[in-house]
Amino acid sequence: MVRFENVGLRYGMGAEILRDISFEIEPHSFQFLTGPSGAGKTTLLRLILLSLKPTRGLITLFDADAAHLSKDMITDLRRRIGVVFQDFRLLDHLTTYENVALPLRVQGRAEFSYRAEVVELLRWVGLGDHMHVLPPVLSGGEKQRAAIARALIVRPELLLADEPTGNVDPTLARRLLRLFAELHRSGTAVVIATHDLALMDQFESARRLVLGDNRLHIYE
Repeated sequence: MVRFENVGLRYGMGAEILRDISFEIEPHSFQFLTGPSGAGKTTLLRLILLSLKPTRGLITLFDADAAHLSKDMITDLRRRIGVVFQDFRLLDHLTTYENVALPLRVQGRAEFSYRAEVVELLRWVGLGDHMHVLPPVLSGGEKQRAAIARALIVRPELLLADEPTGNVDPTLARRLLRLFAELHRSGTAVVIATHDLALMDQFESARRLVLGDNRLHIYE
């Protein structure tokens, strides 16, 4: 599903911030991406999403060489990926319900075919009473949950989540993890970037991708 071969990244003429990164993400797999703050976890997720280009090396996404993809081809591949970044990227002029339903609208689905699904997911993440609220009214944790719901609503083949439980209480964090686990059981490959050891310990069988000293270390 994802393959990195000796990938390096630098900005301008500076030193490489990621060096000789090689790994694969298999279909239906579950892994944590961890490492200290500033190690490059978000940067690596953006490389997977092809929103950053590597300085060197090969990135393959869904069996396609990223170096030879047009913008339209990259857009098509991204539709197969659910993404939760820390800046949320909610549209302030749309309600919580409309933000979560937006990927389905883009797919061309009629509202009657997905309304119940969106409402159920919003209730699951604790936003059932905030469906018709605009994002500026939501707290940081509520925005985070809305972003998670939007990423999950399309049942993606690959989910990339950057600190998805960082702004929620432990009880809700466990509930969201159960949702990620259920998504994984249904066939989605999951990559969760986090520095929370307690969170990772709840999934002892998950692989750990550890960034440190600009390199990636893999623990099965």
